[in-house]
Amino acid sequence: MNDGYSPEEIELLKEECREAGTNFVHCDDEEDSMADQGELAHVQFVGNYKGQEVIYDAIIYTLRLHHSSLVYEKAVEQAQKVYPKYLPLDERGPGFNMSPEEEEEAEELITELIETFEEEEAVKVKEHLEIETDFEYGVGLDASLNVEAITDDVVSKFIEDFNSGRLKLDTTLYSFTSDEDDE
Repeated sequence: MNDGYSPEEIELLKEECREAGTNFVHCDDEEDSMADQGELAHVQFVGNYKGQEVIYDAIIYTLRLHHSSLVYEKAVEQAQKVYPKYLPLDERGPGFNMSPEEEEEAEELITELIETFEEEEAVKVKEHLEIETDFEYGVGLDASLNVEAITDDVVSKFIEDFNSGRLKLDTTLYSFTSDEDDE
């Protein structure tokens, strides 16, 4: 059974929100670096799904973060064609075996590919929203927004618009470069 549909769980979350004075609560597992930089928030809020009150478990992130993730994934895929043993740090298991020289070459190639993809605007992204109903707790929600930072105000407005049916996503395609971080 999915407890995110349970009236008791929903009431508990509503109470937490009332105590916090917001329409959502932050989840404790946020990746600190991303959350600290304002690029991502993992929150839960109460909303309706197919006429039923549910808890939404939402990851909301900037379009820039979405873009850089896709560019990185594409660069890794290309580098793995040249260095098939290469795995990103978060995918390495105890049996990972690659010479430090080869690993360094693969990472240099990834850096060059990222720069090329950004210069050529090879990856374009737009605001999006995905709803995942086959979720362990409530309904999963994945949203990418074209904002500078994911602040509590941005999250609160997103939830208001989402719950009221007023959410309008920007369908413009965007591309970003890492250099813009320095400006």
